[in-house]
Formats: sequence, structure tokens, C-alpha cells
Amino acid sequence: MGQYQDEIKKIGPPSAELRALVPEVYEGFATTYRAVYKDRALPAATKELMAVAIAISQGCKGCIASHARGAARKGATEEQMAETIGVTIQMGGGPASVYGPEAWEAFKEFKERYG
Repeated sequence: MGQYQDEIKKIGPPSAELRALVPEVYEGFATTYRAVYKDRALPAATKELMAVAIAISQGCKGCIASHARGAARKGATEEQMAETIGVTIQMGGGPASVYGPEAWEAFKEFKERYG
């Protein structure tokens, strides 16, 4: 298993505990997630790339892993991911230049798996 796949697995058990305690919160989040990541005016892959940019900006490794996986699953290309990271670095400066390569590595790991 890869580093970023492990990152996603790591949050599974505590998320399950919280889901049992506050199910309405997780149901609401899941409903919103499903509504957002559908192909509409923007393709789902584009939305995942947008989420990667926000995750880089926020410095959230779990979010980077999750949305890099989503982008790979939804068919984003390496060029699209690279450009997304480039814009994020331009807008986010130094911190984005640190988390951008994390997103790149996560995407490559998931792209290898989901193709």
C-alpha cells in the first residue's frame, strides 16, 4: 500500500467512531459530497482538481490524498494536475510550494492504481 493510501486508511477508524456519535453530521456531509462531485457544468474531475488546490492551500494531507485519489479515479491527467498545482503555488506561495509536491506524489500513486 502506498503512503497516500495509508493516509486515507488512517482516518477510517476514528471517522467511523465519530460517524456513530454524530450520524446526522456525516450524512449531511455525504449528501453534499455526492451532490457536488457529479458531472454538471464542470466535470467531476475538474471539481476534484479544485479540491486538491484548496487542500494544498489548507495544508491538509488527508484532503490532498482523498482528492488526488478522486482526481485520478475521475480521469484527470498528469498535465491537469500539474497545472492545478502550479496555479495553487502561484496563489499560495511558500506553503503551497511545500504541499504541492505532496499532491503530485499522491496523484501519481493513485493514477498508477486507477489509471
